[in-house]
Amino acid sequence: MKLKYLVCLPIAMLFASCVQDPMPGDVYQQRYVGQAQAVSYGRVTNLRWVQIRGEHGAGTVIGAVTGGLLGSTLGRGYAANTAGAVGGTLVGGVVGGQVEQAAGTRPGIEITVGLNEGGTIAVLQDANPREVFSVGDRVRVVSSGPGARVSH
Repeated sequence: MKLKYLVCLPIAMLFASCVQDPMPGDVYQQRYVGQAQAVSYGRVTNLRWVQIRGEHGAGTVIGAVTGGLLGSTLGRGYAANTAGAVGGTLVGGVVGGQVEQAAGTRPGIEITVGLNEGGTIAVLQDANPREVFSVGDRVRVVSSGPGARVSH
């Protein structure tokens, strides 16, 4: 009975960790409230649709733990249980990582902007159906630390 709980908890955590909240150009995280951000202006010179791929992290760990626990119950005897645990850990880690990565993959757009003050930058951001860009659009680029966003 306790084994069920040990298996169900990591599986539930795996699925919870796969939920990603995309950040389109008009959504900000709380930590940016009240912070000064640099603003530049320019024109869109190129657009490229891309896929933003999720990363491996908690899903790999949770999958490995779950796979190890499940694998250790296979077979009879110490050697079979150990082999099952090792195999289950490897397979579970790979599967958990792939599930997390697939769940985090989302559409994005790379926007290249020729800045008014000179120079060109490219900004990768989540695609936002509420804000459509075209080559030639006048835009503003909001920068804060290592990140930047493009908006109209």
